[in-house]
Amino acid sequence: MIVVRDAVPIYQERQFRRPINIKIAEGESVAIVGANGSGKSTLVDIMLGEVPLRSGHAFVSINGLRMPRMKIAYVSFKNIYDMTSNSVSYYQQRWNTTETDESQLVSDFLKMQPNEVENCKYANFGLREIIDKRIINLSSGELRKLQLIKFLLQNPRLLIIDNPYIGLDADSREKVDELLHSLAKDSDIQIILVLADHREIPTWIETIIATKDMNVLGMYEQDAFINNNKLAEMVFPDLDANQEEALPQPLSSADSDNYETVVKLNNVNVSYFGHTILKNVNWTVKRGEKWALLGPNGSGKSTLLSLICGDNPQSYANDITLFDNKRGSGESIWDIKHRIGYISPDLHTYYRDDIDCLSVAASGFFDTIGLNHVPQREQLEIARLWLRAFHCEYLADRSFLKISYGEQRIVLLARVFVKQPQLVILDEPMHGVDVGKKHVVENIIQQYCKAADVTLIFVSHYAEEIPHCVTQEKHLGN
Repeated sequence: MIVVRDAVPIYQERQFRRPINIKIAEGESVAIVGANGSGKSTLVDIMLGEVPLRSGHAFVSINGLRMPRMKIAYVSFKNIYDMTSNSVSYYQQRWNTTETDESQLVSDFLKMQPNEVENCKYANFGLREIIDKRIINLSSGELRKLQLIKFLLQNPRLLIIDNPYIGLDADSREKVDELLHSLAKDSDIQIILVLADHREIPTWIETIIATKDMNVLGMYEQDAFINNNKLAEMVFPDLDANQEEALPQPLSSADSDNYETVVKLNNVNVSYFGHTILKNVNWTVKRGEKWALLGPNGSGKSTLLSLICGDNPQSYANDITLFDNKRGSGESIWDIKHRIGYISPDLHTYYRDDIDCLSVAASGFFDTIGLNHVPQREQLEIARLWLRAFHCEYLADRSFLKISYGEQRIVLLARVFVKQPQLVILDEPMHGVDVGKKHVVENIIQQYCKAADVTLIFVSHYAEEIPHCVTQEKHLGN
């Protein structure tokens, strides 16, 4: 049983609009839903006793006794960084194999030998494919699977998962849903999901807790919530996403170089520790084209993009042309990056600088993680205007590390556009973004890409997220 009674947190920034009262029965499957910044994660922390209370109380019990913390697993995408932090000190280190030869193997991390996988009940959940890999070389989707497997192997009694489906391909999402359903139905594990999109509520969830603007709206049976369109619209407002507004203008006009080919890959091959990631990949992207880069988890999408963005040293060992210039012909990594606006799960994972969100957005001018330069006043104003365009100017002065994962994603999206890039690369840009803000993001992408010479590469495991302007597809893997 989970009980929160008249709870008021000590810290002002974590207080709800009124005292919290919640009672979840033992074994009850629950989804906590709400927009980014609505209080979902804070509510979970209050339930688990992670937030000190000024008044009221909160506890988790089983058979009338307080449940030990070791029997509670809280799986959050934010915490994937903790899985790699022992062996990774900076973002690009994943691609520098000479520096990661001693990085941890999945088998060591799980304390499981490869020959023991077949006896594990989670073998079909991608464990076979990753057991002999190094953690640092896993894709974000593979890391997500490993994170969930790690907690399940600890045999928790209460499993709380923040956005369980993000970062996973369609087949993996189906397997996660089947796995969680079977656990909720046939085991002693009680499951609570935290979701930023009500369309992802599984059919087996019994109860919905809706949050909005640091307020618990109530607890509802699933049918009562799903069939109440007004309630869903209240929890996930549309934010006038279809209203076209003038996007911020650049400080100066973008480079008008006379290039025709943005990207050309000729028989590109990449491998790490005996694992082939890319094999004989050929791809040509012309100026102004809009592409979707598709493929299952672990198919090499992020690796391919690391070659384009200049983060991967193996780009020098391959035949790659960027903006009509052959890679390695004398250009620096910064010559490449200043034309490109980029976001990815990897970049998000390693953006751990405790600076304000306006500075995070402004760091896009310098292509840095963190703000290593002093931005001009005009650059800060442009960054603020892009935050406003994404409906998140209210975050400008707040610490990046103290906002929700979905809010962080929106700030990093503003970072993509501040310098008006010629090539926009969006790798899973909607991770953790709520329904209303997804519409805002879609609208901005559409508007920005109306320019004939803007080139787009868009990665997503959700077909409905791919912008309408995309006309071509590149598939990797199966």
